Amino acid sequence: MNVGRTLFSQVMAFVPWTSFDRIVARYGGNVRIRRLHCSEQFRVMAFAQMTYRESLRDIEACLGAQPSKLYGMGLREAVARSTLADANELRDWRIWAGVAAVLIRRARKLYVGDDIGLDLANTVYALDSTTIDLCLSLFPWADFRSTKAAVKMHTLLDLRGPIPSFIHISDGKMGDAVALDLIVPEAGAIYVMDRGYVDFRRLYALHQAGAFFVTRTKINMNYHRVYSHAIDKTTGLRFDQTIALDGFYTRQDYSQHLRRVGFTDPETGKQLVFLTNHFMLPALTVAALYKRRWQVELFFKWIKQNLRIRHFYGTSENAVKTQIWTAVCVYVLAAIVKKELALDVSLYTFLQVLSVHSFEKIPILQAFSDIDPTTATTTLPNQLNLFNT
Repeated sequence: MNVGRTLFSQVMAFVPWTSFDRIVARYGGNVRIRRLHCSEQFRVMAFAQMTYRESLRDIEACLGAQPSKLYGMGLREAVARSTLADANELRDWRIWAGVAAVLIRRARKLYVGDDIGLDLANTVYALDSTTIDLCLSLFPWADFRSTKAAVKMHTLLDLRGPIPSFIHISDGKMGDAVALDLIVPEAGAIYVMDRGYVDFRRLYALHQAGAFFVTRTKINMNYHRVYSHAIDKTTGLRFDQTIALDGFYTRQDYSQHLRRVGFTDPETGKQLVFLTNHFMLPALTVAALYKRRWQVELFFKWIKQNLRIRHFYGTSENAVKTQIWTAVCVYVLAAIVKKELALDVSLYTFLQVLSVHSFEKIPILQAFSDIDPTTATTTLPNQLNLFNT
């Protein structure tokens, strides 16, 4: 007896399918396709992410074991691994990047009122990248080193959520600072990044756009002190200075004064020196902002541990990017469902429950009603800082 939709189908209902169809039409995703339309491919790839499938054979076997449930999942028939492999190989990965962009816009609206723990009206972004190692013999297009292949995932994370607002996937050789050329600076926003992004020409472009940045100084930075501001050293602050750059090229790239803040981390005793163009923030807030950058590291760790981007279903560039972008879609979709239904569980617990009960016809609120929101915290404390309530 049909008592409702499967749990997986209820989650898929949060996908904006009208926008999805427009994106597919833009890239001709369904042109001359008889089997496994783009909507079915997306469902299969999302199912693989949510249920931790390791390979195409694994996906085929898992779906083939539940033939009576496939229609309720939005699939017309069982999926052959060769059909899915061809789809991942040939259909433009930009389809899934476009779907992710739509989901990201929706998620950011839901999380716009979230508090990041600082008394700031500005939007705060953390910019960083992570390297996904690949086998050079299987992925020769992903050139990185003489004996190693890799792709890089450059991410701009809105700390309210946290939700990725920009993602760029490149080969392993692309420098971190180049990502600054790809983002559109938002006036009034604060961009927090490590010292790998210290490129004064690019930082000055942020400054001219009315945006702010917080980063760490490089050891060999050539500068002189213009003015020292009063500080309370009992708070861990060491100095708060206005400086000017002295290097021949750096002075041409960034002609304005900068702010240099020294801080001793009370937990580790490590001495940190920050660089920013924001002169109105309290010095302690500058240090606190840089500490929030850790959220993007947790995002990368969570993605790698909980979604399938270490074992790829195909070896071509298109297949790899398809899998990474569908993983991002699943992450953001889970964040949307959690927020819209006000589920009091971590994102880790959400996906664990979904992986076990995907085929069950149970109301989604009931599936999570008896979950203890603290159960997963004792197991994986680091990654569960994302979306914990």
